[in-house]
Amino acid sequence: MFGFKDLKNTIRVTETTVECPVKGCRVIVQRQRKIFKTQEEFKCPEHNIYISPSTFEYQNEFDNILLKEEADRDLLKRIAKVKRESRIARDNSEDAVTWNVFRFLEKNDLLSGFLSNIISHPIENPEIIYWSHSQSEGDKTSVWAPLQGAREEFETNPKKGSEPDLIIKSKNALFLIECKLTANNNTVLRSNDPMARVKYVNGGGKWFSDMFTSDFDTIVMKDKKYELFRFWLIGSWIAHNHQLNFYLINLVLSQKEKDIEQTFRRHIKENHERKFLRVTWEDVYQFILDSKLRSIERDKIVEYFKNKSIGYKSGKLQKAFSL
Repeated sequence: MFGFKDLKNTIRVTETTVECPVKGCRVIVQRQRKIFKTQEEFKCPEHNIYISPSTFEYQNEFDNILLKEEADRDLLKRIAKVKRESRIARDNSEDAVTWNVFRFLEKNDLLSGFLSNIISHPIENPEIIYWSHSQSEGDKTSVWAPLQGAREEFETNPKKGSEPDLIIKSKNALFLIECKLTANNNTVLRSNDPMARVKYVNGGGKWFSDMFTSDFDTIVMKDKKYELFRFWLIGSWIAHNHQLNFYLINLVLSQKEKDIEQTFRRHIKENHERKFLRVTWEDVYQFILDSKLRSIERDKIVEYFKNKSIGYKSGKLQKAFSL
């Protein structure tokens, strides 16, 4: 895996070519535009990466993965059967960062402590569901049943419905975590089907009216918080049906989305049973540093945070985290 220490601080980009970003490499490939393509003319044969002016992608996705023992690989393959799309091989992939960090927390029994730290309340025996795939349910290729039920209740196309990056269920609480790396929270409803709006507003016995203070168009179209809107609506409904407290967490870089709590909270109804929280990747890093865990895996994830890059901007290498 290539990181900040392994990559050139700047790369030369012309109208027709891009140089390989790995330090010491003199390979120059054709410049690709618009849609990222994994074709031979864009590949560095020495380092097996496909290159664009802004990022690169590994030929083998496991080159971008920290935890890749047989059980990890098997789980990723099962996740791929339900996950709609994946750019996990891309250097600036939020999917790859999400997997690397939370699989580490899960396997090292740090998930309970991390969540407890966030909400200042004990969380016991959490089950983590990556991109809608439940490890505990019998059918290893299906979507987590409560999420599928919510999709059918609120969305016109349940097979392509809402897909939180992470769902974490414990005895007393449900967490939906929407992870952001390079993207922001500004999303709108793009469907032209008039029933899409109707189902969101009227589904679940008009659950919308119990969860929001603003109307649909203000939240989704004017303020462009469609993604967060869906997860608040669906997550709170699932939690209510299972008698769980609910937390929607927006996991972002420390320098981004600083006002997201204020912005989104003016649209929602919070109480002691449901909360919206902004948490940063740097908070996760600090929690790992402060933990009592001492292992090779811990050293690897700490180095991963320190060395993580997220592509190039105007030819200049960008560091992921403010550490």
